[in-house]
Amino acid sequence: MRAHLSSDAPQAGGAGTVRDRCERAARESLGLAELRPGQLEAMTSLAEGRDTLVVMPTGSGKSAIYQVPALLLPGPTLIVSPLIALQRDQVEALRRQRHDEKATSVDAGTSASRRAATFESLRAGETEFLFCAPEQLTRPDVVRELAEANISLMVVDEAHCVSAWGHDFRPDYLRLGSAAEAIGRPVIAALTATAAPPVREEIVERLGMRDPLQIVRGFDRPNITLSVRRELADATDALVAAVLEQPQPGIVYTATRRRTSELAGRLAEAGLRAEAYHAGLRRGERDAVHGRFMAGELDVVVSTSAFGMGIDKPDVRYVFHSEIPGSLDAYYQEIGRSGRDGDPARALLFYRPEDLGLQRFFTGALPDVEALERVAEAVAKSDARSGGIERKELRERTELSPRRLTTLLDLLQRAGAVRLGTRGIMPVPGGPDPGPAAARARELAERHREIERTRHEMMRRYAETLDCRRRFLLAYFGEDLGEPCGNCDTCHAGTAGEPARGDGPFPVHARVEHETWGPGEVIRRDEDRLTVLFEEAGYRELLLDAVVDQGILRETGA
Repeated sequence: MRAHLSSDAPQAGGAGTVRDRCERAARESLGLAELRPGQLEAMTSLAEGRDTLVVMPTGSGKSAIYQVPALLLPGPTLIVSPLIALQRDQVEALRRQRHDEKATSVDAGTSASRRAATFESLRAGETEFLFCAPEQLTRPDVVRELAEANISLMVVDEAHCVSAWGHDFRPDYLRLGSAAEAIGRPVIAALTATAAPPVREEIVERLGMRDPLQIVRGFDRPNITLSVRRELADATDALVAAVLEQPQPGIVYTATRRRTSELAGRLAEAGLRAEAYHAGLRRGERDAVHGRFMAGELDVVVSTSAFGMGIDKPDVRYVFHSEIPGSLDAYYQEIGRSGRDGDPARALLFYRPEDLGLQRFFTGALPDVEALERVAEAVAKSDARSGGIERKELRERTELSPRRLTTLLDLLQRAGAVRLGTRGIMPVPGGPDPGPAAARARELAERHREIERTRHEMMRRYAETLDCRRRFLLAYFGEDLGEPCGNCDTCHAGTAGEPARGDGPFPVHARVEHETWGPGEVIRRDEDRLTVLFEEAGYRELLLDAVVDQGILRETGA
């Protein structure tokens, strides 16, 4: 592992501290005369060789956070990003910043000759920034090339995708930790706009980050007005009327593909330039909708959650939800696509309690124990000395799809039965036999589903609260707003109460222990109840009087 450098000591290759050199590089190479809160701290940490997790809203300069240390560290930089279109945008942006020919990307469509030339340039030190999707790191040839290139910094963009807690979980991200080891274990930078405490913990664990500095800044977006409208019946007419009242452009999120077409049609009939977007459309159709929206040729896109990453359009004036999302993680990420220019924007949720049932359905079924045992047994019979069993062979033996196999392997890895390498899957020496391993993996899946249910409950509480919505939302992410925000519907209605005083038991951020649910942290304290995030049981609301009278919760430290 690269040694950490003291940020106060002058370094070879330039005068001044690492912090000074980062400031100078940001100014001279990127033209950044002023850095935003958290940027310089993150740049310095990475330039010192320390793994760093950065959670900042989109538009707050996360790209500069890795570009500056990349210029100071010896060796090229690998950026793992989930969208090819986003990778190409970032490559073009870097080239415009006088890094000609120093930024490139490889993807499934890259020709063999261009791929060979790219890696040759990387090894020769002629290319500084290489962008690729996570599935590229499942290819042994790519991993070999990267190992020979002496990568100094590995950047994981949209890092919440690595977490099964996250709102946009991608199985291919699960293998990035082992890929990092295989290419020589460079410094790791994990970047995301949204990560509640459990997501942050899982990112660190899954990527194998070592003593990482965690920088979490600015979940609050005070220019976005937060509102909820409770509907007794179909909300289509009310939603169309609300969209027509707004300045354009905007985004409407809905739960199903069929609903995107229905709502887009109604909005078009009302005179708006509206298009539907979902993962079932051909790629060319999706790209066309995306391009027209970014170019200002559409008033509104009606979409499932598929319309997300890469939408960095500053003038989006509203984000409406026609049904309740599955978690506050997803909701915050989606409403955060509005008002990035700092001007007023609106987030409106149309809420019917029965829609929560649809989100519970999306949580999915539990994995089959027989399938888990089948996978564990096939891995157990492989030869660890020869690198275990390759994924292709394992898929053939178990007759499972690539996505389902990846999910089952992740559970078995967490159960201590298998180890995921870049070339193959190996049994863990001394690990559990296939039967007990499958049972343990199933228990882990059951626990995760129960945690998902607590997140659904927190989403319901947000929709139904009469207290300040922004204060509720920020508490979920570990921030204490204190006073009511004054820019949500409950504040406007006068129902938002004053914050509970912190002089009683169980203040916000207190570490606690529950006799059943184990350790946790108080994330919100009202006059009559506590909201606690438990490590094993998720989010739970407890009546304060009951907690005190029955002694079921105790503080273990701040």
